[in-house]
Amino acid sequence: MPNSRVSTQRLSSPHSQRGLVMGVLILVIIIVALVLLTLYLLKLDRTITNKFEGKRWDIPAKVYSQPLELYQGANVDKSTLDSWLELLNYRSDSNYERTGTYAKKNNTYFIHTRGFSYSAGDLDKEQVIKLTINGNKIQNIQSTVPSESGIIRLEPVGIGGIYPDNNEDRIVTALSEIPQPLIDALIATEDRSFYEHKGISVRGIARAIVNNFSGRSMQGGSTITQQLIKNFYLNSDRTLKRKVNEALMAVLLELHYSKDEILQAYLNEIYLGQNGKRSINGFGLASQFYFNQPLSELRTDQQAFLVGIAKGPSVYNPRRYPDNALQRRNVVLGNMKAMGKLSQEDYDKAIAQPLKVIDKPSVGKSRFPDFLDIVKRELNAVYYADDLKNEGLKIISTLDPIAQMAADKAVDKKLSELRKRSAKAKSLEGALVSANPETGELVAVVGSGSTFTGFNRAVDAKRQVGSLLKPVIYMTALESGRYNLASSVDDSPVTINLSDGSKWTPRNYDGRDHGYVPLTTALANSYNQSAVRLGNEFGVSTFITQLRRMGVKEEIPAYPSVLLGSVNLSPMDMLGVYQVFATGGFRTPIHSIRSVVDDRGRILQRSGLNTERSIPPEANFMTNYALQQVVKSGTAKRAQTLGSNLNLAGKTGTTNDYRDAWFAGYSGNYVSVVWVGRDDNKPIGLSGGSGALPVWIDYMKRLKLTPVVMPEPEGIEWLWLENNSGKLSNEKCPNARYLPVMSKYLPEEASRCAIDIYEQEQARLQHRWLQDQQAQMRQRRQEGLPIPNRRVIPKDEENSEEAVVPQSSDEDSGAESESATETWYDKAREWF
Repeated sequence: MPNSRVSTQRLSSPHSQRGLVMGVLILVIIIVALVLLTLYLLKLDRTITNKFEGKRWDIPAKVYSQPLELYQGANVDKSTLDSWLELLNYRSDSNYERTGTYAKKNNTYFIHTRGFSYSAGDLDKEQVIKLTINGNKIQNIQSTVPSESGIIRLEPVGIGGIYPDNNEDRIVTALSEIPQPLIDALIATEDRSFYEHKGISVRGIARAIVNNFSGRSMQGGSTITQQLIKNFYLNSDRTLKRKVNEALMAVLLELHYSKDEILQAYLNEIYLGQNGKRSINGFGLASQFYFNQPLSELRTDQQAFLVGIAKGPSVYNPRRYPDNALQRRNVVLGNMKAMGKLSQEDYDKAIAQPLKVIDKPSVGKSRFPDFLDIVKRELNAVYYADDLKNEGLKIISTLDPIAQMAADKAVDKKLSELRKRSAKAKSLEGALVSANPETGELVAVVGSGSTFTGFNRAVDAKRQVGSLLKPVIYMTALESGRYNLASSVDDSPVTINLSDGSKWTPRNYDGRDHGYVPLTTALANSYNQSAVRLGNEFGVSTFITQLRRMGVKEEIPAYPSVLLGSVNLSPMDMLGVYQVFATGGFRTPIHSIRSVVDDRGRILQRSGLNTERSIPPEANFMTNYALQQVVKSGTAKRAQTLGSNLNLAGKTGTTNDYRDAWFAGYSGNYVSVVWVGRDDNKPIGLSGGSGALPVWIDYMKRLKLTPVVMPEPEGIEWLWLENNSGKLSNEKCPNARYLPVMSKYLPEEASRCAIDIYEQEQARLQHRWLQDQQAQMRQRRQEGLPIPNRRVIPKDEENSEEAVVPQSSDEDSGAESESATETWYDKAREWF
């Protein structure tokens, strides 16, 4: 029996050992699996928290125009206000109860604004504005929100964006800004147990697994949290692995974050359509993409449509498949009613509404691409490209939409007319730039055709500027004191010896020589020969120095032909030059940005007035006067049609063979430059007056212009001068003009006519003085009074001029003579 027991133990031992080994092995496997699972979960957890708590999205920068400032007395007419409201997509509504609506009754407007955040410390609240317009001004204005400054801003117009490389576009919206009906529609349709589950729906997961093993496509069952995980962290692969990861990460996400945080992320992440190359992400942007309105202004049926399209933006694309989209919207409305979030009455009202999706979305497309291009260039000089694309910056630009639309219309209209004139003009192109002269703020830009290709003629077209630079020559002459506005300049033929031994003989455009002409006449009629003679007198180097003072940074060749504008500059370059003329000699760099704000509302950049004196005020004052003569009687007199009371100033420019046509000029509130030409630089057969000036006039007449009122500097006096000599004159002389002259460079000669009149006047005064003396003597004699210092003369001489001869000592006589010598010129000059 003992042997039997031993035998039994020996037989059972190997089996027990194998069982023990298997148990240990299984335990090890389980432990390793748990460790690996733990490590994997930790990895997933880090993935979730790193992105959710870090930078969730690459948010594009958004660029806006300047706001429209409304205050009593502001120059705002009804057409301006109507255009601005249209650009903002405000809707006419007699009740104006909702934001983005207005009512108009005759000249009175009631506007319910949306409000706008310019920065963390500069916020315009939603308010109702009541204003009355009388003519071209706001007569009175009231608001539901007090304004200490008296200025109420109508929000700026969105003009475009700078988008991330992943081509995702979104408007990040806080949960508090999401309408409750949209949230109700989303939960009723996508995840009715959202506020109860912990990230996953067991029933949905089981259905997905069964479908996967059975070979059918995976479908349905995903919670809102899972959908966020799929869009935020994973991809759309329909595999079991992706589904498991989705479920695990959904649970982890729910452990870390609240339902509101998850819901807000979902509302901003969900893909809702495609706009060309860019995807439409989030309900905030989708609202603009489909309805051109913010979420807060959508009706319930429109909000239900957005929720419905989340299931399949391609299948339910309302522009391609409107019936599918309408059916899907109605399903969502039905879900809302079933969940008690919509009454039968509201359901019937909502389901009866048509889709009314806008045909052409403006989202993602710049309304004013040329201006946006200049904004981008200015930003690129300060910021990294990635920061512009990804950090959600808000850029308030200097664009004035009213001026920009006027520029677009003027260029389109006039170029179309000019292209019909001849074969040379068929390929005509143009550029227009306009700014506020006092602030240097760029308000309008036209630099390309109907489709923006990246070539912006406003800055990229470097063309010869012709006579636009002649005012700099005349300004130099006036500043020197050798010349005044009435001085004579020589417009006879001129030949310049060049450094290479050749000769240059410029000619006038009319082919004629005009001899000696007044300085203002030479500039007004844009004579080339006089400009070259005058410029050569002061030297090309001086001319280049003056251009540098006025802000020209391009390389300028030091050869004589630059005096006639044979230097390649852009319309933007010339805008800077004429901005100096328009402001009394102060240079404020032309800029397109007012402020840059980050996604937290912090101001990163704010444009201030960086103004410096470029030209002495006296020289600029007289140059401005000369430029006004160009408009009054010279090559730009067609501009007088805008109003002779505006005192407009400007200069035409035409290059050799009529290849380029220019006009640069200004009113009190706009300085604008127009270029017209061909990209291939072939002749166009148009001068500055016939090609560019009509565009400039058409643009300016669409604006509300103020007169040029140049402040008169202390060092300026107004005198009668002889035109074409610059000598002192008299208003009675036939060729006299009343002109400003620099006090430190007053003329020292008088014209023959003025001297003759002066001598006649002095003789008359002397004769009158003698007559007065005679009358006084007779009066004293009649009264028996002594007559002092009077020599005794015969009675028969009393009536002659010699009868009254005051006597004085030699000392007194010498003093009077010296005094007369010292003061004669001053008295004569005052008389002249």
